[in-house]
Parts: sequence; C-alpha cells; structure tokens
Amino acid sequence: MTHSKRWLVSPPITPQADENLSAFPPILRQLLFNRGYATEAEARAFLKAEPDFNADPFQIKDMGAAIDRIRFAIEHREPIAIYGDYDVDGVTATALLVQTLKALGADVRGYIPNRFDEGYGLNNDALDNLKADGVKLVITVDCGIRSPDEALHARTVGLDLIISDHHHPSAELPPAFAVINPKQAGDVYPDKNLAGVGIAYKIAQALLDGRPLTEDRPPSTVHGLSLNDLLDLVALGTVADLAPLVGENRSLVRKGLKQIRETKRQGLFSLANVAEMVIGKTTAGQIGFVLGPRLNAAGRLESALASFELLTTADFMRAGQLAQQLDVQNRQRQTITRAMQEQAESIAMSEDPEAYLLFAAHEEFNPGVVGLAASRLMETHYRPAVVAAKGPDETRGSCRSIPEFHITDALDQCADLLVRHGGHAAAAGFTVSNKNLPELVTRLKSIAEAQLSGKDLRRTLAADMEVKLSELNFDLLRHLTYFEPTGYGNPDAVFVSRDVKVKSSRTVGADGKHLKLTLEDERGMAFDSIGFRLGHLHSTLPPRVDVIYSFESNEYNGRTTLQLNLKDVKATGLAD
Repeated sequence: MTHSKRWLVSPPITPQADENLSAFPPILRQLLFNRGYATEAEARAFLKAEPDFNADPFQIKDMGAAIDRIRFAIEHREPIAIYGDYDVDGVTATALLVQTLKALGADVRGYIPNRFDEGYGLNNDALDNLKADGVKLVITVDCGIRSPDEALHARTVGLDLIISDHHHPSAELPPAFAVINPKQAGDVYPDKNLAGVGIAYKIAQALLDGRPLTEDRPPSTVHGLSLNDLLDLVALGTVADLAPLVGENRSLVRKGLKQIRETKRQGLFSLANVAEMVIGKTTAGQIGFVLGPRLNAAGRLESALASFELLTTADFMRAGQLAQQLDVQNRQRQTITRAMQEQAESIAMSEDPEAYLLFAAHEEFNPGVVGLAASRLMETHYRPAVVAAKGPDETRGSCRSIPEFHITDALDQCADLLVRHGGHAAAAGFTVSNKNLPELVTRLKSIAEAQLSGKDLRRTLAADMEVKLSELNFDLLRHLTYFEPTGYGNPDAVFVSRDVKVKSSRTVGADGKHLKLTLEDERGMAFDSIGFRLGHLHSTLPPRVDVIYSFESNEYNGRTTLQLNLKDVKATGLAD
C-alpha cells in the first residue's frame, strides 16, 4: 500500500495554554489552541461566534456617500439597478439589496449578466441598456472593482455608479461615485474577509439602521423587513463562495444557518425539498454540497436569473417550478462536468504530464463548467490547474490553485497578454485573445515552475491531534457543534487514530468509488467509517491501519449512530 498524501499532526498544547483553558474538556483545549485561542476569554468569544471588534458599517470607506446617494434615489423615485454576478455570491447579494431597497420603497430591479453572452462583471452594452430603460443609479455587487473602463463609460452616459465588491482591487480604482470594498487602500474596516453578499449586507445594515447588531439590541424592522431576514442569503453566498469562516463571516453564517433552518423564504424551502434535504437541520456543509451547486447550476448552463427569481419569489407554485428546474440543471451540469474533466485531464496530461501547472483549452468546453473541471484537476494532481473554453476570437479560462501558488498574482504577471482577469489566491478567471493564448500558457507554466520546483507537492492533510477510538462519544460530538460553522478558513476537527484493526471492508457507490470500513481499537470499541473517493484503497488494505478522519453522526431510518468520515488510510507503521 503506497501513501500519496502527507499527514501533519499539530504539536500538543503548551502547558500555559492548557492551564488557561482548563474550564474546557482536554480534547476541546487542543482544538481551541490549534485555532489560535489560548485564553479562556478568546476561546469563549470564538465559541459564541461574536465578532470582537466594532462592526459599524460606516467605517467602510465611501459608505456614507453611497448611503446618501441611495437615499436620494429612493426619495426621488429614481430607478435603481443592482448589478450582480452569476455565481451564488453574486445572486444572493443581488437578491439581498433588491429585497432591502423594495422594503424601503425604492424603484429597484436586479440585473445579472449572462455568462455566455456578456461574461463576468460590468459591460458597456448592459450599462447602455439600463440607461435606456431610465435607470439613474447602478449599484454593483460582487463585481466591478477591476472595471475602470466600464465605470468611465457609466459616467460618460450619465449613470451614477456605486461599486461594491470583495475582490482584490488593482492599483487603479474605477472612477465611480463610490467604491465600497474593505480591501481598498485607506479602508479602516477591521474585517477584510467579507464575501460580496457580506458587503451587500453591510450596505443594507447602514440603510436600515446603521448600528451593528448586538446580543442585547434586536434588529430594527423597516416595512416588515429586519436585518435578520437577510442573513439566510448571507450564509448561502458566503459559504458557497468559500469566504473564510472566521471573524464576522463566522458570526453572520451561524446566524444565517439558524435563519435557513426556520426559513420563511419559499424558494429555499422548495429547493431543499427537491434536494431531499431536511431544511431544519441545514449545516454549512450542506450549503456547500447541496444548496450551493443547485443555485449555481442555472448560471453555469443558461442564465442565473432563475436562481435570482427563486430567492425572491413569494409564489409557492413558481418556487416549486424553479427549484425543479435548478435540480434538473444541476444533474445536467454534473454529467457535463464529468465528461469535461476526463477530456481536460487527457489534454493536460498528454501535452505535459510533468508540468507544474496543468492547462487544458478546447472549443467544445462549456464556459459555465470550466471552473469545476479545473477544481477536480487540481485536486487529483495537486497542481494549479487552468481549464478554458476557446471561442472564435477569445478564450475564457478558470483557474484553481493549491496553497503554495497564488494564482491571481501569477495572472497579474501576465496582465499585458490578457483582456481581463481577477480573483483570489485559490481561484481566478481570465479572458485572453486567441493570438496571445500560446504565450500565456508558456508564461504561466514558467512562473509555476519557478515557484514550485523543488517543493514536495503532495496534498497535506492537517490533523488536530491523535485520539483513541474509545475517546469518541456523543458528548464530544456535542462539543464539536460549538466550532460550527466549519468550512474554508475554519476547518472541521480532524483526528488521527493509530494501529486500529480493519474488521470489515467493502466498496460502495457507483463504480465502487467509496470505501466503507468497520474499525476496532484494542478495547474492542468499533466504529463504522466512510471514505468518499477512497474506494481504490480497498484491494490493498492491510489488517491494521492508521486513519485520519473527521467525526460525525449518521442518521438512518430514524436512528443516529457515530461514524468516522475518512480522509485517508495507511498501513500502520508507514511514515506520515
């Protein structure tokens, strides 16, 4: 049995921190210490998920000017357009501001560009059409920070433009009426990790009240809308966009999950129904794997307007139809993605299997699914990956990267070749004219080689601590719920157990893709375990293994049992 991943177990808690955290059970102490909390006060603040800083939205640069302009538009019945993006973050942010402004009596509409005709972000034709429709004020959400030419165009045609975005600004800010982005120079807002929908929420907060919510101050209600009513949208967009679940995001998502579980939003209720998901028990993981992909499916295959309508309609018949449509589109998207992943893999591997960056472009690739194919390539080979849809004149690509390689920095170094680009450390997108494509591939590959050659490029699995199977119980599981919402930036607790006996082993799922084990320790304590996408290990499993896993409950036929969700399995004695 070979071992293709590195395991990294955190060092044990220091005696001082162990003493400081003595109010908590030992396993919890280690988990808190690993997350950077070494005093009781810090630990309790984290477990309560309350931001420990002033979250007043008016600290965000340009917020005052933006709010004054929006209030003027409402008072004078000026038509307003909320200009979003076709992913879940953009759609939820659009829905959030439309809902807020409608409650305030505004003449407002949502506008989401079509991925296939218009591409990402602001475009001049859309601005011209909005102007022709009588719109006076355009507010972007989740886009616009890298659109200086389009912002200038808006000014030229007489549109006031407020840009709200969470992507990294370039050196030159767009010439807009106001730019709301905590990442811009000179912005003092303490939290820089808000998603696009989080920033839209801060605008709503400033409009509805201005004062941050605290435990002892309930949200004010305006025309039947309270800030709490918007938190379900914030949770959906924040988790689906992989914004780190720390600081204010963690607080907003925890409250938003509570809101989803008691949802009054007809579309969410219908979507959970078609996905056969119990909405009253929604977790951040289910946003990531169940609700998010369905909301994303419309924008990947057709137009994201279906998702926007689903989140804003009060008509339960219409919500049911739209939820069915998104579910069907999600299944189509899965089929297309699988075929495209195989094709992208064969292109990338045939061209240069040893490359430090994998690149696959093709005329038949669906531009809506290239990001998913890039993700799978990156996960399979642990290399930054680019998958691109080649058009007649231009190629549009999506990039996914590993922690060792900041993909947007790499694209910045190729800016002279690109029509446009933008993103984060781990994910980015670009458009390039076909004549520059070969040079772009060469340059990106050489940047990757310069940064990655000589590094041990294996996926690293981080674990919090070693435990014996006999230490796992329902009490521990209950304690782990205080760490939620978990996900990107605030990972699930991960444990290692050594030298456990494989009592039974089989593969499950289509093509035997998954691994089902029963594991037992020396005290005879046995647990069922599931290893998603680990089915290939079944044939070479030795009788005794080390396992790395997260600990969870499994509900089946009304009965709740404890199980291990395996991340990797190796023969006992093999080095980590």
